[in-house]
Formats: sequence, C-alpha cells, structure tokens
Amino acid sequence: MSETASFDLTGRVCVVTGGGRGIGRSISSALAAHGAMVVMSGRSGSTLEAAVAEIRSQGGKADFIVADMQREEAVVAMAQTVAERFGPAHVLVNNAGVNAIYKGADTTTLDEWNTIIGTNLTGVFLACREFGRQMLEAGRGSIINITSIGGRVGLAKTAAYCASKGGVELMSKSIAIDWAKKGVRVNCVAPAYVETDLTSGLVDHPVLAGKITGRTPMGRFAKPDEIGGAVVYLASDASSYVTGQSIGVDGGWTGA
Repeated sequence: MSETASFDLTGRVCVVTGGGRGIGRSISSALAAHGAMVVMSGRSGSTLEAAVAEIRSQGGKADFIVADMQREEAVVAMAQTVAERFGPAHVLVNNAGVNAIYKGADTTTLDEWNTIIGTNLTGVFLACREFGRQMLEAGRGSIINITSIGGRVGLAKTAAYCASKGGVELMSKSIAIDWAKKGVRVNCVAPAYVETDLTSGLVDHPVLAGKITGRTPMGRFAKPDEIGGAVVYLASDASSYVTGQSIGVDGGWTGA
C-alpha cells in the first residue's frame, strides 16, 4: 500500500459526536476530505444541518443524527440508526463534551460535577460500548477519544473536567487492551487550548490569553484544523499498529 493510500478513508463510515461545531466540525471535514462517509451527532439539529451542508458543498459525504450523549437510550438508538442507514461504523470519534466549570472543588456543586462527568466520561463509555459492539462483530474498527491536556496534567479550578478527561485516557487504554486481538483499536487525541467559538472569551481575554500562550512552548492557541490531522491518522490504515496511545496536539504544553 502506498503512503498516500494508507490515509484513504473511502468507503468507511465515521461517526463524530459533537460534530457540528468547533473541533468536531473540523474533524468531520477532515475525515470527509479523505473520502469517509461522516455521520455527525449533537443536540442541535440546525447546527448539524449547517455542518453537513458545508461538507456536501465541498464534495464530501455527510449526514447527521440528533442525540444527547448523556442518555443511554439515545446512544443506543444512535448506534442502531447508523447501522441501519449506513452500515456498521468503521470509525468512532468521541468529541462531544462540555466546557470546564471554572471553580474550585470547594464550590463545585454535585449537579455541576455530574453534568461534566456524565457527558465527558459516561457518554464516551456508552458510545465506545455501543459502536464497539459493531466493530467487534465486524472484526475491525478504530475509536478515537478526544481528551485534553487536562487529562494528562492538572489545571486549576477544573477538578471535574480533569477527572473526566483523565478517566477517558485510562478507560481508553483499558479497552484497547481488551480489544487489541479483535481488530479494534482505541486511542486518544489530547489537544491544548483551541481557538473556537466556545473559547473566544479566553482568546480575547487581556490577561488569561497571555497566560495560556506564555505557558505553551509554541506560543499560541491551536487552530481547529490542526486537530483533524491526528484524527485522520488514527482513523486510517496508516496507524494500523497503534492502539492504547494518546497523541498530544498541544503545542508542546505537556512536553515542557
């Protein structure tokens, strides 16, 4: 297989949770550009519809399913719908998540904790379980969980967020071991701070932006498109011997 062909995703069904905006939208576009049939999920139908239209206007293949990743029945139904409409998933990208609540542990409520853990950790587990079953039956598949530097190092005032992302990192390694001989690979991509509409307040902040870029060896925020390359690699045959790993796309943050 040529080096170029190993990145070809033609004919593969790739599911991207939280695929309608920000990092998820860029990941979806990157996968579609490499030939995948991309199925995006999220809670806003209008946002997903716009993302699908953009990919199709560029010649890509895409569709969407509205689903809340915190609800088990919704995740089960989504996996069934994907299989019925497009065939069993070849690739799952767990990108859906909620932003950190910037509070100390002493002022974080149980509801706030449960919301973050429910979406960022439990939702990822449910998707891994449901789509993993399809992949195990087919004897092939790649699961890519989007985590964070907050899953590798501590960040101030984000105990629940760091717990959720750290949990996904270790859960991914455990599942990777379980499924390694069954043709299903499980890896993580761990970005640092990325310029999206959800982080615009940080990017424009007169003090916090400087603290973040000052702590980052490359001296800037990531662009959403810079996350897609790592995901395409892990989704493709180019990474056929890679499982149980976490790729940091963090401008050197965790290497400093």
